[in-house]
Amino acid sequence: MRHPFSGPTQQEMQLMAEEVVFALPEEFRVALGEVVMRVEDFATPEQLESVGIIDRWQLTGLYEGEALPDRSIWESGRTPARIWLFRKPLIAEWWTTGVSMVDLVRHVVVHEAGHHFGFSDEDMHQLEGEVD
Repeated sequence: MRHPFSGPTQQEMQLMAEEVVFALPEEFRVALGEVVMRVEDFATPEQLESVGIIDRWQLTGLYEGEALPDRSIWESGRTPARIWLFRKPLIAEWWTTGVSMVDLVRHVVVHEAGHHFGFSDEDMHQLEGEVD
């Protein structure tokens, strides 16, 4: 039996993230169709280095890929973009802040999806407000 404060499993968090995508407006859902969503306990050292973070507990999500506005129709064979959620830092934030896990996952998914679309932080906050 799991301890009640252990937080969601990777599979449970993956389902939460997929529910966020399902709740997005259709045009965003369709455009995210090729993006791979993954949940891992922590970011790799390479992922941390790519965003200039040293402490693995400080990174809750990451977008890896080329934003849609930056892509060329002449390019092919690229690996799919990825949205990563890092479970243990999210659980730590949940314990520390008291914000619901569903809200934390929503925030990270919407923020990282925003990078896929080339959105500003303001655009991301507005989109997040539309997801319920």
